[in-house]
Amino acid sequence: MPEFHDRLLSLGLARVSEAAAMASARLIGRGDEKAADQAAVNAMRDQLNRLDIRGTVVIGEGERDEAPMLYIGEEVGSGNGPEVDIALDPLEGTTLTAKDMPNALTVIAMAPRGTLLHAPDVYMEKLAIGPGFRRGIVTMDMSPSERVSALAAAKGCSTEDITVCVLDRPRHEEMIAELRTTGAAIRLITDGDVAGVIHCAEPDITGIDMYMGSGGAPEGVLGAAALKCMGGQMFGKLLFRNDDEKGRAEKAGIKNLNRVYTRDDMVTSDVIFAATGVTDGSLLPGIKREPGFLTAETMLMRSKTGSIRRMTYRNPT
Repeated sequence: MPEFHDRLLSLGLARVSEAAAMASARLIGRGDEKAADQAAVNAMRDQLNRLDIRGTVVIGEGERDEAPMLYIGEEVGSGNGPEVDIALDPLEGTTLTAKDMPNALTVIAMAPRGTLLHAPDVYMEKLAIGPGFRRGIVTMDMSPSERVSALAAAKGCSTEDITVCVLDRPRHEEMIAELRTTGAAIRLITDGDVAGVIHCAEPDITGIDMYMGSGGAPEGVLGAAALKCMGGQMFGKLLFRNDDEKGRAEKAGIKNLNRVYTRDDMVTSDVIFAATGVTDGSLLPGIKREPGFLTAETMLMRSKTGSIRRMTYRNPT
């Protein structure tokens, strides 16, 4: 079997992410979420099929009957080369793009076959912190306030010096109220929790020390892939609202529905990760329009080396 040469495949993965961002750029601020997402999907799929891989989408746009392209289980690539798992979000932040709001991204990760968690399209309770802390400094069993206190103690600072990133949703109101009692700052985001998780890996730059709350399980796997490259701890537990969602998990091969997954449970081998900015954000600048050109910036990472590249791509229109 051909080996997973992450170094050779990484630049190809960056091109996939860039193409999706460029394609969705013309729909920034146009108010049409579906059209923006479809443009990103089409471009990402086209570029993936140019890569010499035998790829299977394990985190995608949804089940086959709900997603015409880049659905879970879809095979992509030229059919030559290594067998790989692919996790992707062609446009993380469709609403952000449609409304020209910050932090819309295109995101994709690739790893050897069988090494990415096949997370069903359900919610996941997530907890993430950056690198440099002993294992288990924070856990899913702790209350939100206990997590803040534990992290502050590990950093040797006051709880008031901790900033927690949380999705601004009604379901998080009680958690936010409890976090407020610690004196910690809370950065609320409207969408884009992959970026929220990534921010934890660079707290000195982003000002975010911890991410917590529930969001999509597929985005949880993408966040874990990024932290595998950058360093940091992440935990996730699948949440089920009904028997249909439990059935999806069982169909995906998940036997223990109550399991708490660590970062390395969700991504068990070397992984490469790419993200390109669509709209300006705290992680990446968005697509820039100049006379005759579009310019994009991509973050490209490899877990094997811990390398992080920031690449600017200027393309004639």
